[in-house]
Amino acid sequence: MFRNQYDTDVTTWSPQGRLFQVEYAMEAVKQGAACVGLRSRTHAVVAAPNKAASELSSHQRKVFRVADHAGVALAGLTADGRVLSRFLRNECINHAFVYDAPLPVSRLALRLADKAQVCTQRSWKRPYGVGLLVAGLDESGAHLYYNCPSGNYFEYQAFAIGSRSQAAKTFLERRFKDYNDYTPEQLIKDALSAIKETLQGEKLTGSNCTVAIVGRKEDGTIEPFEMIDAERIQEIIDSMEAAEEAPAEQSSVQEEERGSDAAAPMDI
Repeated sequence: MFRNQYDTDVTTWSPQGRLFQVEYAMEAVKQGAACVGLRSRTHAVVAAPNKAASELSSHQRKVFRVADHAGVALAGLTADGRVLSRFLRNECINHAFVYDAPLPVSRLALRLADKAQVCTQRSWKRPYGVGLLVAGLDESGAHLYYNCPSGNYFEYQAFAIGSRSQAAKTFLERRFKDYNDYTPEQLIKDALSAIKETLQGEKLTGSNCTVAIVGRKEDGTIEPFEMIDAERIQEIIDSMEAAEEAPAEQSSVQEEERGSDAAAPMDI
């Protein structure tokens, strides 16, 4: 992308029917750290890597709790995401106060999309430079929405946004058809595997990623949106690595056995 005469104002259309300021905001999402979301019938999981600006600083949070039944993961400008997550939190509190019931996830995503859309038609505002994955649970089951800076929003079975997210999308596209029947443990493992695809060789550990889950237990009670602690994540990563190493060791043993059989002397 490059500067031109039609990108000085968010309300200025180009002759091709494009709003460049909105496209620049969407580009900011692509430049942010990746985050991943996936859901089954009863649970939704979001995950994001913990990346620090330098070795001397701590990482910025990419996953936020909005209410007991919903939370968000973001890619792009973290400051914008923090403001929008506070807006969603207020919407949930107001709805619960008036109606004494949690705000449905679809309506939560709609209100976020409406707020983002207003910034695309006001000359004194700029679009929010952040994309959000909204994961939540309501009476109809678990849901996952992606909210775009343009004001559009889409529901997904699984999705990834941010830098190098295409590798994670490719991984999710190969497996998403079975996600409806997945257990929470399986969802978490696939979320970690998708995040690993975006790290470009960097080792995945419990301390450099954040995973959160919300869902409904078999007895019907709700598991509130919560971050999984680093020790539990590390245990899951260790079990995944052990499962990957086992077939490799077995195949190497079989190859050695074949080699020894071939080298055995012939009986005379």
